[in-house]
Amino acid sequence: MVEVVRGAINLKAKHRRSVVTIGNFDGVHLGHRKILERLRAKADELKVPTMLICFEPQPKEFFHAFNAPARLTRFREKVELLDQHGIDYVLCFKFDERTRSMSADSFVDILVSQIQVSALFVGDDFRFGADRGGDFALLSSMGDVHGFQVTDMFSLTQDDLRVSSTRIRGCLQSGDFAEAESLLGYPYMIVGKVIHGRRLGRTIGVPTANILLHRYKAPISGVYAVEGTIVESGNTLYGVANFGFRPTIEEEMVVPVLEVHIFNFNENIYGQCLRVTFRKKIRDEKKFSGLDALKEAIMNDTTVARRFFGLATE
Repeated sequence: MVEVVRGAINLKAKHRRSVVTIGNFDGVHLGHRKILERLRAKADELKVPTMLICFEPQPKEFFHAFNAPARLTRFREKVELLDQHGIDYVLCFKFDERTRSMSADSFVDILVSQIQVSALFVGDDFRFGADRGGDFALLSSMGDVHGFQVTDMFSLTQDDLRVSSTRIRGCLQSGDFAEAESLLGYPYMIVGKVIHGRRLGRTIGVPTANILLHRYKAPISGVYAVEGTIVESGNTLYGVANFGFRPTIEEEMVVPVLEVHIFNFNENIYGQCLRVTFRKKIRDEKKFSGLDALKEAIMNDTTVARRFFGLATE
């Protein structure tokens, strides 16, 4: 399992001489995987470990908390994906005022003195340090001085377009899950623990599993046909999910909620993890005139989802 190292202060001898890349790697999509493949190959050649350096919160979230792009994966999900693709260590810096003001030379000193980097893979437009003062040229020059190779990573393209987290977010927002999956290399999903809610769904005949998201901002909003996999048992079920702010029943909700109504299911799964895979967008979230209208809409959503999965409608 990949080891997460929190800050340079926790670096140990075993982390040294790693082959390193730096970035958010949000979603760990196909473009990222090309980088990780080259990273792993170089590490195997040099017989050293691999390391990804990232920041939490992501820099854009630090500078623009409410306008930062929605994440494709939360940190834990990203680490699990990195583990599948050959990363041995994730060095995670807390991005705060101190990190923001770190000079480019100080950051390079961590690479050279504390990690003793063996090779470095970054984009040729990579910038780092206070006021983005460091660039690819600085890293290359330091590599020449200290004896490590710096390689620029060019973007992977598909259909003549760059494979990027931004492009994938656009696909998800428009409900094009097939295209998103082709760029991610896996279907878009959210994993979270099932928690107790207000149980309002039971009163209108559609009990839901509420997913704990810890203020997770997602690139989706609305009602979807989904597959739900109970992580502990591996059982996969079908259902309909709403991701949003429940405008019909909530006045001033500021944190979105993921609610999943699982078809033909009556088990207690509180406290268990549910993997929700999004397959089809049914409609946008909207405010209805009352609970009766909401129930009618949910019944229609359920019919659409059942037909999508080839299930008998009730």
